[in-house]
Amino acid sequence: MPRSPRIKAQVKPHVGPAPNVADVPKLSVIVPFYNVRQYAPDTLRSLRANARDDFEFILVDDCSSDGTADLLARAEDELPGAVLVRHERNGGLATARNTGIDRARGEYLTFLDGDDWLAPGHYDRLVAVIEDLGCDFVRTDHVQCTARSRTLSRVPHGRRNVSLDPRDAILPAHRSTSVDYAYAWAGIYHRRLVDRGLLHFTDGLRTAEDRPWIWKLHREAESFAVTGLLGVFYRRGVASSLTQIGDVRQLDFIRAFDQVVAETAADADAARLLPKAVRTYCAIISHHLGSIERFEPAVARKLKTMSAAALRRMPQDALDEVLASMDTERATRLRRLRRRPAPAAEVAA
Repeated sequence: MPRSPRIKAQVKPHVGPAPNVADVPKLSVIVPFYNVRQYAPDTLRSLRANARDDFEFILVDDCSSDGTADLLARAEDELPGAVLVRHERNGGLATARNTGIDRARGEYLTFLDGDDWLAPGHYDRLVAVIEDLGCDFVRTDHVQCTARSRTLSRVPHGRRNVSLDPRDAILPAHRSTSVDYAYAWAGIYHRRLVDRGLLHFTDGLRTAEDRPWIWKLHREAESFAVTGLLGVFYRRGVASSLTQIGDVRQLDFIRAFDQVVAETAADADAARLLPKAVRTYCAIISHHLGSIERFEPAVARKLKTMSAAALRRMPQDALDEVLASMDTERATRLRRLRRRPAPAAEVAA
């Protein structure tokens, strides 16, 4: 799938001689911010508690309008290793992360969202794990935070602290696996993944941007590991989060999963992997239909129309297999939707 044009970013030019190998940071931390003034101070404090002389923090302001930009301007002076990059127009999380990846110089890269935070020293421990294991990427558990509630969320993979083949962690189709744990910030990634074109996100995706990304990593990277290291605190229930907003941006999940299915269908092992991709896509469609009342009326109608068209685009043999194995409620809902007419004018995103 071709990428949309990149958002033009503003960054201070490098002054002085070009960096040599000794100047290359050990870790680049990419942190997009968009209208999170209420939460950004916690995020920035936690970054300071993780600073190291050989770490850089790339703060990407995705054209905030609520005062977040002022906080980031101060952080550029106060946070060791901080680099501030500003978008001239809002591009969304995927595009903001790509801006950070393009600016990053580190041997390793990781991500954090602008409304989440870290335990002190987390990145020290994370770098030590990937250096010890020597793999392409490492995935970690995290803590979900809703108001005062704290819940441990674990990577759905049993073997830990050993380097494995990422393709082996995609299946089985009927269980939650590593490709369903798509949080980009729950891990660390070697620079060779950037060099191989595996770490960038699909520009412009406003939701589900992690899904094509995690599938690509597991299909094409050579090695990965899972560790029980805890240190990322993921804030849920944020009013400005797209997971809480029922507008048209939510429908980007269709474009994201179309990409997952298309790229998996082109894989040499498509016959084995496609049922997992199709089953996950169907489960997400059913989830959105089951809570359709949270969408604006026009968006709800578009959701039904676009989802019906998506079902007809899927490999039909794989879809038949998935529907036959699903519970009755979801299978009935999806079969009914599959028969729904989808006028071309309404399907256009």
